[in-house]
Amino acid sequence: MFQKILIANRGEIAVRVIKTARQMGIATVAVYSDADRDARHVRMADQAVHIGPAAASESYLNGDRIIAAAQETGAEAIHPGYGFLSENPDFVEKVEAVGLFFIGPSSQAIRAMGLKDAAKRLMEKAGVPVVPGYHGDTQALVALASKANEIGYPVLIKARAGGGGKGMRLVADPDAFPDALAAAQREAKAAFGDERVLVEKYIETPRHIEVQVFGDKHGNAVHLFERDCSAQRRHQKVIEEAPAPGMDALTREAMTDAAVKAAKAISYSGAGTIEFIVDASEGLRPDRFWFMEMNTRLQVEHPVTEMITGIDLVEWQLRVAAGEPLPRTQDEIAAHGHAVEARLYAEDATRDFLPATGTLHHLKFPEHVDGARLRVDAGVAEGDAITPFYDPMIAKLIVHAPTREEALEGLANALERTEVAGSTVNLGFLTRLLRDDDFAAGRLETGLIARKQEALTTVAPLRDRHLAVAVAATSGTATGADASDPFSAISGYGHFGPLVHRRTLVDGEDAVEARVTAQGDGALSIRLGDDEAARPIIVRRDDPTRIARWPGHVTVFEGADALTLKVPDRLQAADESAGGDRLSAPMPGLVKVVRAAVNNTVKKGQPLLVLEAMKMEHTITAPHDGVVAEIATEGAQVNDGAMLVRFQDAD
Repeated sequence: MFQKILIANRGEIAVRVIKTARQMGIATVAVYSDADRDARHVRMADQAVHIGPAAASESYLNGDRIIAAAQETGAEAIHPGYGFLSENPDFVEKVEAVGLFFIGPSSQAIRAMGLKDAAKRLMEKAGVPVVPGYHGDTQALVALASKANEIGYPVLIKARAGGGGKGMRLVADPDAFPDALAAAQREAKAAFGDERVLVEKYIETPRHIEVQVFGDKHGNAVHLFERDCSAQRRHQKVIEEAPAPGMDALTREAMTDAAVKAAKAISYSGAGTIEFIVDASEGLRPDRFWFMEMNTRLQVEHPVTEMITGIDLVEWQLRVAAGEPLPRTQDEIAAHGHAVEARLYAEDATRDFLPATGTLHHLKFPEHVDGARLRVDAGVAEGDAITPFYDPMIAKLIVHAPTREEALEGLANALERTEVAGSTVNLGFLTRLLRDDDFAAGRLETGLIARKQEALTTVAPLRDRHLAVAVAATSGTATGADASDPFSAISGYGHFGPLVHRRTLVDGEDAVEARVTAQGDGALSIRLGDDEAARPIIVRRDDPTRIARWPGHVTVFEGADALTLKVPDRLQAADESAGGDRLSAPMPGLVKVVRAAVNNTVKKGQPLLVLEAMKMEHTITAPHDGVVAEIATEGAQVNDGAMLVRFQDAD
């Protein structure tokens, strides 16, 4: 077994690998970019090596620097995690060329499955069912559009390299095919360095079910049952579970047999996942699933498999990479209960899941869930920053229980008790999804979230009670660690009655005015607004409403939703809001494409430019009719709030 390994990754997966390595007595080396100098995985590892600037292309994708770090520290093997270099066969060959072990499959296996079109041709030869589509080399618009017409709309354009929903477009109308193809190719080029795509028939009622497979260097291959990953937004998974709801024994046998057959066809060694698209229009059936792709690495959602099987997949990876046979045969692998995982992201679900940034001034997870097992895989800790350079995942919450109903309720309960302040997160959305009638009943398909997006992302308005608690919490002399106790700060003698303290908070663009007085019993009496006759709201020191104070803000938690208000500095006048008719960047990013010019007349909803952030493209459209006065230039790197477009005055 290895004595020391280097982890060529960051965040949650780096932390995950470090934990298992530590249990096995293996020393770990972390690598980090400028943006991750103080990151949790750096703090946890036995050693850490700086590998470059914040941009992934200059750090976590710099294979030569990572290999050099392994050699400098005496590491014997490199664990790639997922993403970055995990499915790069050239990197594997470089690792092995200098005498190091790669904790993953061979470069030949990665190449065989790394390009979706070639993989599907290989699977057809191996007898694995494949989705109807075009997987050839021709990439000309006319040829691909012709193939799409032959297949029949709707079709799915997919990047032949990579995954995670990047470089993917659903096209229902032939007229939209050219623009969708161009966008998919641009996104694929940016994310994977390969703009080539394939075109497939889009399954109308699709479910995404995948099988965890494992092989060793002795010719053995097994499956560890299936996972359902149908709950997706923008083709990216948000909730995964094992086993798949509604899975019968015959369909499971057919699907897992096909997965093992696929792994054996390429002499696969290590952890891998065979992903299937399933036609769920008539329930799960043995003849209604097709191979989509193979991920030749550990999956983000691997914890649900670990929870139902009791197997540490990272430990298996390390043992197999060191040359050991698989620790168990197929007959020795069993599944128990049900596990569900939710991905906690820094993103704004109310703004079509735009990635968010910020410092995690307050981060708290529940310690347990009644009647179930709770696991939290987090790559960050309180005080860490979510930057625009990498995937905005904060943590994964996984719950295992005897039944699916108990697991769903346990996870929803855990999410409701999770507290995050300092960045917008998707906790409320996840909880509403778990309690959605169709999801709870197992009526899953990949379009469920898009179909119900408005209901799933609508946040209940802040109630007066919560506003009053926020006012009370910020009535001391400061916020953050130096905050004074508001129940002691609001005091003093008034000759004609209790002293009235005026407070102002800001909810979005609205000012919340309040008058606060101390009662004789130590509670605070709070009147919102200027109505003298308004009934006061009494807030006591033991009020159960959960709040977090952080510099310049207060966050009130209501279930899984977090509502944040700004606390103006009482010693400074509020800045006047910036005037002008303009569009600002919703997040830091790169201006990828500009589709308008100065003096152009544009219509409401017309695309003006494409902003690339966190490897995804976001189209910025005109909010109204107007004439462009200024517009950002292609290739410009912009910060959150930077002006992208300014319109001429109406007159």
